Amino acid sequence: MLAADAFEAFEDAGVFDSATAARFRDSILSRGGSLDAMDAFVNFRGREPDVRPLLKQTGIAA
Repeated sequence: MLAADAFEAFEDAGVFDSATAARFRDSILSRGGSLDAMDAFVNFRGREPDVRPLLKQTGIAA
């Protein structure tokens, strides 16, 4: 769910958007295991995760 929701940020901004990529790198990748995964996700997306992007990716919802 987290991966699908995080990828939606790239879909919304453009897959090659450098600002989104930098925010992802700084909020998630550079933290490694030093931060709880949920906290890192919230830092990246600015909100709790949403299941809708996962449902969309799997074809369950449009």
